[in-house]
Amino acid sequence: MNIKRFLQTLGPGILFASTAIGVSHLVQSTRAGAEYGFGLVGFIIAANLFKWPFFEFGSRYATATGESLIDGYQKISPWFSRLFLGINLLSMFFVNAAVTFVAAGFLQNLFNIELSPSYFFVPSILLLLISFLFLALGKYSLLDSGIKVIGSFMFLSTLLAFFIALFNGPKVPIEDYSIFTELTPQSLPFVIGLMGWMPTAIDASTWNSLWTIARRKQSGYAPTVKESVFEFNFSYWISSALSICFVVLGAFLLFNTGDTLPDNNVSFATGVVNLYATQLGSWAYMIIAAAGFSIMLGTCIGAMDGYARSTARVIAVMNNRQEKNADYLLWLTLITLGGILVIGFFMASFNQLIGLATTISFLIAPIIAILNYKLIFSQHLTKAQQPGNWMRWLSIAGIGFLFLFSLVFVYFSWIK
Repeated sequence: MNIKRFLQTLGPGILFASTAIGVSHLVQSTRAGAEYGFGLVGFIIAANLFKWPFFEFGSRYATATGESLIDGYQKISPWFSRLFLGINLLSMFFVNAAVTFVAAGFLQNLFNIELSPSYFFVPSILLLLISFLFLALGKYSLLDSGIKVIGSFMFLSTLLAFFIALFNGPKVPIEDYSIFTELTPQSLPFVIGLMGWMPTAIDASTWNSLWTIARRKQSGYAPTVKESVFEFNFSYWISSALSICFVVLGAFLLFNTGDTLPDNNVSFATGVVNLYATQLGSWAYMIIAAAGFSIMLGTCIGAMDGYARSTARVIAVMNNRQEKNADYLLWLTLITLGGILVIGFFMASFNQLIGLATTISFLIAPIIAILNYKLIFSQHLTKAQQPGNWMRWLSIAGIGFLFLFSLVFVYFSWIK
């Protein structure tokens, strides 16, 4: 690929990957390694593989048609748009609250802020307001520029810590590790939550299509489908590889050592930063603390933008009118207020909030997957613009995978 064209296209994939690295990697992948060793690596790889087509379809459709996936849903059936709106309203407040609560922990760890229980919600509210102002004033251009710097910083520090961990070896004998784990009803909610946001929720595919269109307007360059898909896949598989790096860090440093990652956002953030500092040296503590907070702040901003942008768009499409800037600002405001209420309710239980948000994302994933599949293989794209047969079969397998685990979760949680 021509480097100049790649740089002109670069943006939506990096934004997607940086948003994904937040809770699914820093929290869920690290905890998976700490509690199960390498036993859940297969589930992580499967989630990344079987979800991949549905995320890729966002870039593909937006580049081929100049429209978002949301516009495509309306073309197939107005009921698809209504269904998507319902899914957004169901998940947006919990997801934004979860990522903000994690980011607040990293903020308090970075600046060594100690608060009494009565004021524990203040950092979360501050971050929600910062995210709101960042997007209300800067919009896509500031988001695109900031996330590239944040994502690159976290990528390099994670790789460095990972390779040092490999060099030093695990804290317990390597024979104590297994690449398989026996699932129990007690472990299933965590596994479902892990896959629910690995690498992120499937409804983020609509964000990617909207970001692809925004990047095209910003750069003035209209990439080909091949260029846009390459940019997305480049970023996606880097993000997927980093999820394994976080598992290794958690497994090598915490598995079977008697140490655990606590059920508290501040203590958890401190524990994750200490994992890096253990490998890189005490001199790196503040650097890693800043990197962790930065990537979580990027995730907060990206998720808020994605939900506000997609909700404003689907309502405009359903009403057959032009989208207004006031629509976007309205949903930014509602998401901010809703996030404050959810955080206040779940303040005492960090894991419960993360588990609920990720489980909701997993249970709605098959629905979004089917919508994206029907759209990308419809008459709205030419054969040349559609992916090959192998991607079609991978998509079908992915839908089956998502439905299977959703049914297993429902059985063990609500029936058995």
